[in-house]
Amino acid sequence: MAEDSGAEKTEDASPRRLEKAREDGDVPRSRELATFAVLITAGAGLWMTGGSLVGRLSAALESGLSLDREQIYNPNVLLERIANDVGGVMLACLPLAFAIMLVALAAPLLIGGFNFSSKAFMPNFMKLNPISGLGNMFSANAMVEFLKAIAKTLLVGSVAWVVLMSQKEAVLGLAVEPLGAGTGHVADLMARAFLFIVGSLGLIALIDAPYQVWHYNNKLKMTRQEMIQESKESDGNPQIKAKIRQMQRQMARNRMMQNVPTADVVVTNPTHYAVALKYSDGQQGAPRVVAKGADEVAAKIRELAKEHKVALLEAPALARALYKHTEIDDEIPEKLYSAVAEVLAYVFQLRNYSKAGGQYPDRPTKLPVPPEMDPLNPASQANPDTNNGAH
Repeated sequence: MAEDSGAEKTEDASPRRLEKAREDGDVPRSRELATFAVLITAGAGLWMTGGSLVGRLSAALESGLSLDREQIYNPNVLLERIANDVGGVMLACLPLAFAIMLVALAAPLLIGGFNFSSKAFMPNFMKLNPISGLGNMFSANAMVEFLKAIAKTLLVGSVAWVVLMSQKEAVLGLAVEPLGAGTGHVADLMARAFLFIVGSLGLIALIDAPYQVWHYNNKLKMTRQEMIQESKESDGNPQIKAKIRQMQRQMARNRMMQNVPTADVVVTNPTHYAVALKYSDGQQGAPRVVAKGADEVAAKIRELAKEHKVALLEAPALARALYKHTEIDDEIPEKLYSAVAEVLAYVFQLRNYSKAGGQYPDRPTKLPVPPEMDPLNPASQANPDTNNGAH
């Protein structure tokens, strides 16, 4: 009963619910993955452009510290020189800054993809509710984030400690090294420490990204009652749809019944099936089926045929074949031409007898219905479709 009452979310989110979440700006994101991507880009950028960047910064520093008398007492020349030095530094830093900015924008899209929602910019005063805030502080997700922060701190701190301890002697030896060699050694030590620390963040991101996808899908799960309600809203109430289909069938049946008085003959089974055929002199193509039905509908067709003096012919095999292999307004199958031709010839002879008298026409009894067209004939068993509707 818990499932039916909506107390437990056991159903995966429907496409409509996922789409609505995206419209509201709710998509899975991993901050750890984005942080790792930005840091690894910054490290790789410094590795590739570090030499030229250090050279440019050194030149700017040297230029800023070496001023002649004319530059000191001429503000215009001084400002121009400062602008050139700052512009050069900014130009040297531009490729690295652009790469970091690009990755910072693209990294969140690694899971969840690009999504723009104007609803995300709308103020949500429910977030200012202190009760909801306290509930979020003590939620399962908040506990996971808290544990993740502790684990990240311990992991990064441990990696940094291990790296420093492994390079302790090298760090202490920097004090006695020449300036040039010491600078290069410091850069090497910092690069190694950075590599190991970012690697530990990569491990966290590798765990966090699948977790965020799982948490997002679990958050959007639905109860069975929500699934039923959404189905009603999107597809309509099943009871109403069934009623509409019933009305549509009734309307189609009424239209079909209106065609029975115009038919030339009704072929019967005699009780299970009734198929009304019509053929007009000079028309293109073969005779057409204007009405057909089984059981109660067949009885109604026979009743209308008698009421409007439409010829009735009992031909079980032909009636079964026509009912099985034709639809309303279809021409009869080519394999049934000969049998239907004999039926129509009998009907036309019957009309002439009614008008002019003479010898009563012989009722056709052995119509040439191919065995494979009759659903009850063993020859039709090779095709399972011929058995549908057989009595």
